[in-house]
Amino acid sequence: MASYNRVVLLGNVTRDPELRYISSGTAVTDIGLAVNDRRKTPSGEWVEETTFVDVTLWGRTAEVAGEYVTKGAPILIEGRLKLDTWEKDGKKNSKLRVVGEKMQLLGSRGEGGKGGRPRVAAGRPGAAPGEGEDYGVDQSYDVPSAGSTGGGDDDIPF
Repeated sequence: MASYNRVVLLGNVTRDPELRYISSGTAVTDIGLAVNDRRKTPSGEWVEETTFVDVTLWGRTAEVAGEYVTKGAPILIEGRLKLDTWEKDGKKNSKLRVVGEKMQLLGSRGEGGKGGRPRVAAGRPGAAPGEGEDYGVDQSYDVPSAGSTGGGDDDIPF
């Protein structure tokens, strides 16, 4: 049976990222993302619902997030779902999160970024970090992955 695990989220960061490094030297950061959904009820009322999603970023993407992303900043994340399970005090717990594989910083300069940042910063395969508005966030890193679909703005459906 075939399977496909891909998530695309556009939302606002709920807290400043805290960059850390694991024992192998790989950068990792966890961010919270608030994703709003506005829909019409059967009675014709508009309701807004916010979903809070935990996102883990690895490698160069985590370093870029630690440097440029701040609370409130709008970002686009592409990645995959991962279910974490653990046991504490005899009780089984689980949590669904997103492992971010691509990140795009959105918004204008001075809008929530540290020291100002480009309007859009997207990773492109083969581009050097710092080349134009590319921060190398699409470069591969040593994280188990369900596969990558390439990069660049052509992958964004809007």
